[in-house]
Amino acid sequence: MSEPVTVVVRRRVRPGREKDYEAWLGRLTRGAAGQFAGYLGAEFHRPAVPGGEYRSVFRFDSLDHLDAFERSDFRHRMLAEAAPFLLGDAVWERMTGLEFWFDPPPGTRVPQPSPHRMALVLIAVVFVLVLVLNLTLGPLMAGWPLALRVLLTVTIQVGLMTYVIMPRLTPMLARFIYPKTETL
Repeated sequence: MSEPVTVVVRRRVRPGREKDYEAWLGRLTRGAAGQFAGYLGAEFHRPAVPGGEYRSVFRFDSLDHLDAFERSDFRHRMLAEAAPFLLGDAVWERMTGLEFWFDPPPGTRVPQPSPHRMALVLIAVVFVLVLVLNLTLGPLMAGWPLALRVLLTVTIQVGLMTYVIMPRLTPMLARFIYPKTETL
């Protein structure tokens, strides 16, 4: 069996159809969760600016399960249903490793990040973040059950990494993560 796979889909939605599109995403997600083996979940990101791209992230436990979903009648029906909401074609990216956290530098032609360098960056970021969170939150959570302390720390850590740290850090480290790429 292959390792988990992440699919990132970027779409532009017709102005005024955002609510329809978001309702459609909900139906797609519920249908995938109920019908397809290996579906691990999805997350959605609204555009940062009006008229920008929506970003959807879907995860499956294996490439085989993702392929079954992609070949399904359910998916084809759902894509046809969404067509009136969309402007142009979606941009699809499949990722099977840690590259989900990293964006390549602008103009990258061969976006194959170094898995060893991604792991090194993530180890450094996670180590520093966990250390800082434990030093700052540890005294405040003294006496809390271990599971609750870990849950709070992990929740803060993942939120900071996803929305604050990695979006700012990856452009600075793009040349390190993507060492053998050509840019336009």
